[in-house]
Amino acid sequence: MTKIDFNTVINRRNSGSVKWDDADLLYGAKDVLPLWVADTDFPAPQAVLDALQARVAHGVFGYPSPRFLGFEALAGWLKQRHSWETKPEWMVNSPGVVTALSIAVQTLTAPGDKVIIQPPVYPHFFSAVLQNSRTVVENSLIPEDGRYRIDFDDLARKAADAKLLILCSPHNPVGRVWTAAELKKLAEIALSNNLIILSDEIHSDLVYPGHRHTPLASLGEDIARITVTCVAPSKTFNIAGLYTSAVVISDTALRKRFADVIQALSLTKSNVFGSAALEAAYKHGGPWLEQLLPFLAANAAYLVERFSRETPKIKVNLPEGTFLAWLDCRALGLNNDALSDFFAKEARVGLNRGYSFGAQGSGFMRLNFGCSRAVLTEAIDRITRAYQDRGF
Repeated sequence: MTKIDFNTVINRRNSGSVKWDDADLLYGAKDVLPLWVADTDFPAPQAVLDALQARVAHGVFGYPSPRFLGFEALAGWLKQRHSWETKPEWMVNSPGVVTALSIAVQTLTAPGDKVIIQPPVYPHFFSAVLQNSRTVVENSLIPEDGRYRIDFDDLARKAADAKLLILCSPHNPVGRVWTAAELKKLAEIALSNNLIILSDEIHSDLVYPGHRHTPLASLGEDIARITVTCVAPSKTFNIAGLYTSAVVISDTALRKRFADVIQALSLTKSNVFGSAALEAAYKHGGPWLEQLLPFLAANAAYLVERFSRETPKIKVNLPEGTFLAWLDCRALGLNNDALSDFFAKEARVGLNRGYSFGAQGSGFMRLNFGCSRAVLTEAIDRITRAYQDRGF
């Protein structure tokens, strides 16, 4: 395969990109360098582009058949990449993982029911629960020397009267790739408390050397029976704007409950471009991903080294997965609003505010390093200058 240059800078301004074109609305200036929302700045694999171009060349975009969703390719990918044996008939189409989260909450719980999440965590976990009139129960992750772990004792106590646990695996924003042992312990608590697990595994392909993603549902039939797994090609292949994902549910009764709500909400239809891209990505995207992963790993190492050397009061640990870095800025002594202003107005770099991931994220910021080295270098240069100007 031809070597891919992920360092090519593609101008995404004026392309309708929320990341780039809405930065001025979010941060108050057009010259803010946006490293926030979790999409990357890389073009999709050539196989995906070819599939989309072929679909455009066909010229007819009528209603798609549900038999052509690309789920055979997804099943092959899950087996090859993650040693998880699945079947296309276990899969339900969804416009996106965020949509699937809300539908699962509606399907698997009733108003007022308790739903466990593990903050600091992706903000839509909170909204999927609260906007559907359910009750958030926080099983906060425990930081130890910058690396987070699950508080299993607290989880066991809270699981007793909860209905659902939403798991982020790999974890956004802290970058943990949960081990098989950790996942088995979590599943044992769920099984003993009749707790269903909704596992968001959208970042599962983005894992670095020394770590391995384990699909929760691959750990045994008893665990699979209580697990609803959300996957998508969006993060891996940078096709989030095509709004195509799959929900994998091996248990027939559980799958029917979920599919019935999808049907009731008239969300059964797929997008012809999304399905074509999903199939091409999962059939032919492996070699592309094998080049992307070392590039991202090098970006992460570069980021950690420079922050450690030049802005030592901002602590950054090497993520085990995802293209997101979790910056511990508490030593700067700034409140959340002042911290946001420091990055956006003084450094002119647009990051995610840590407290949007829960109170446990107070004093933190999230940085997306899924970009060219030149863009990442410019962002770190800006942060370093602002840091030095402040005399931190």
